[in-house]
Amino acid sequence: MKRRDIVGASAAGAVLASVPAWAQDPPFPKPGATLKYVVPFAPGGLTDVMARAVAQKLTEAWKVPVIVENKAGGNAQIGAEQVAKSTPDGSSLLAITLTHAANVALFPNAPYSFVRDLRPVALLAGSPMLVVVPTGSPIKDFKDLVAVAKTRQLNAGSSGNGTPPHLTMALFNDLNKTQMTHVPYRGGAPSMTDLIGGQLDVIFSNFPESIAHVKSGKLRALAICSLSRHAMVPDVPTTMEAGMPGLFVENWTAAMIQARTPDVIVDRYSREMIKIMFSAEVEERAKQQGFRVTPKGSADFAVFLKSEIDRWSRIIRTAKITVT
Repeated sequence: MKRRDIVGASAAGAVLASVPAWAQDPPFPKPGATLKYVVPFAPGGLTDVMARAVAQKLTEAWKVPVIVENKAGGNAQIGAEQVAKSTPDGSSLLAITLTHAANVALFPNAPYSFVRDLRPVALLAGSPMLVVVPTGSPIKDFKDLVAVAKTRQLNAGSSGNGTPPHLTMALFNDLNKTQMTHVPYRGGAPSMTDLIGGQLDVIFSNFPESIAHVKSGKLRALAICSLSRHAMVPDVPTTMEAGMPGLFVENWTAAMIQARTPDVIVDRYSREMIKIMFSAEVEERAKQQGFRVTPKGSADFAVFLKSEIDRWSRIIRTAKITVT
């Protein structure tokens, strides 16, 4: 063997040795692999529905099973911790929402670091908050709500401490220098029941929890916390139209993965999930659930996520929100 060939072979071997093991393997995912999509909420909710739609399409595209695993509890932290501490090989994906951005400030002593132990994959869709009151309420529109909140104490329900409805109410208070009384419930359904019954004055509601009651006439929608009107309630003005552009809140759903997962795997997930969200079938299913389909890749989602963490951390500190 010529010296030139020997040197060339040695150089090639050195280059190969410097390449990470995952880059030398066949493209992700390997045939026969099983992937897990962890949803840190109970089955049947919007995050779960969206994750299952995406998991089904990933299974079809990649020819490997992508299994949704519900790991509810701990204010959505149990499932998040599981993925944060998983093997960084792309086998475990995590569904997250606005709740996780808020958890950074709500749980500073969590057994994992949301920022350091997880990395963004893709933002999928968002569901705007809807400001609702009982149909018989003397509060007729959003300007009425602001005026009344400045003159007397109003009771605002939510699905629990630190949840998006609670955070949206806290943001409203911050913008208007009002002091609505927060009434937390164990979930959105019981809070809706009491609002309809007149035990509460207002709820800054997750869209899916109140839209049916608005459609049936049991609740009145005063405004939607988004930049544009929603197709399901086209007559309801946005908070911007109502004079409060700062009250823009969407409870989004997205995906993250273990922080040390190789870029090539994260990029593969990101590209495929964006493609799935723009498919006619999944986009239509999302819209039927009240979502706006606004996917972002890993880099753009990372910027958005940081802005959400910063925003809600400030509101949580200002409102002195705590959870037990």
